[in-house]
Amino acid sequence: METKQTTSIMAKSTITDPNSINIICEGTSITGDIITDGEIRIDGTLTGILQAKGKVVIGVTGKLSGELSCKNADIQGKVDGKITVLELLTFKKTCVFKGDLSTKQLAIEPGATFNGTCQMSSTAPSTSDMKK
Repeated sequence: METKQTTSIMAKSTITDPNSINIICEGTSITGDIITDGEIRIDGTLTGILQAKGKVVIGVTGKLSGELSCKNADIQGKVDGKITVLELLTFKKTCVFKGDLSTKQLAIEPGATFNGTCQMSSTAPSTSDMKK
């Protein structure tokens, strides 16, 4: 009698690629919190808290109402709330921002709208400023 042995191996990956990019497409609305170890681009609407260890891009059609904490950010769309960026925050010419921000470096292109308060220092905001 012939015996056939089959071995099945399933691998479960728990490693997150820090270079991965998440995309929230135009026409998508999310209410809630998003936490990512990678980068994220918002072209839709997010109401809540967004925390990213990488770069955040709010596209021209993107809207964020709430709080943003990340390493770097490019804002092209609308943000109403609080922003904490550890390194460089850039407001592109199509940006409309209303709220409070804290960052190490800030770049504002001509045409951008900025209404709110800004705290800057030569050192990055502390990680305690970023919600856990």
